[in-house]
Amino acid sequence: MLKAVIFDFDGVLADSEPLHYQAFQKVLVPLGLGHSYERYLEHFIGFDDRDAFREIFGEANRPLDAATLASLIESKSAAFKTIVAKGVRPFPGAASLVADLIRNEVPLAIASGALKDEIRLVLTALRLGSAFSIIVGADDVQRSKPDPESYLLAFQRLAKVHDKSNLNRRDCVVIEDTPAGVQAAKSAGLFCVAVTHTSSVEGLASADHVVKSLEGLNYEVLVGVLGRWKA
Repeated sequence: MLKAVIFDFDGVLADSEPLHYQAFQKVLVPLGLGHSYERYLEHFIGFDDRDAFREIFGEANRPLDAATLASLIESKSAAFKTIVAKGVRPFPGAASLVADLIRNEVPLAIASGALKDEIRLVLTALRLGSAFSIIVGADDVQRSKPDPESYLLAFQRLAKVHDKSNLNRRDCVVIEDTPAGVQAAKSAGLFCVAVTHTSSVEGLASADHVVKSLEGLNYEVLVGVLGRWKA
């Protein structure tokens, strides 16, 4: 039985990874640390801002103290909000999938590497602001994906908020788009559907079910693939 769904956010519901990339470049290019979008997708997608900056500075053998890191994250977040104000799109099928799950009274959560205020900003722009009872962002956890911390926390909060003390991880579906996210979901013991918005089928091979689009996904389809996995 499908009792809850946890979505990753950027690259799953919102076509916002290009916007995050642009925001990173606003901060990194003046420091001589800019990189291509292809490199972003290959090496940094799936990280939260904290670990992305650490990785970028580490590769360049640049020192990065806590105060500088905090300043970089703040600057990148401000740049992202400015870019989002110009417009952001949902992926095809995102709104209809969310609406169908709500019609079937499935509690929904988000577990993302983005900051919570960024997530809420984009949700409002997509008119999905009231759809998610639980939002776990980078500011809620110590370790970013592929660590399972964000998914474990989202699951725990779903069980508490919706009084589902009997909520079993085998009754919960995660929807992801990156290898790091899939690894995090599987490490948390959750069934994972991966969508190839930002990664290849091969890169998402460890997911339990892979689709090319959210279009065609609905409550009945998720119940079916989850049931076959549990059988």
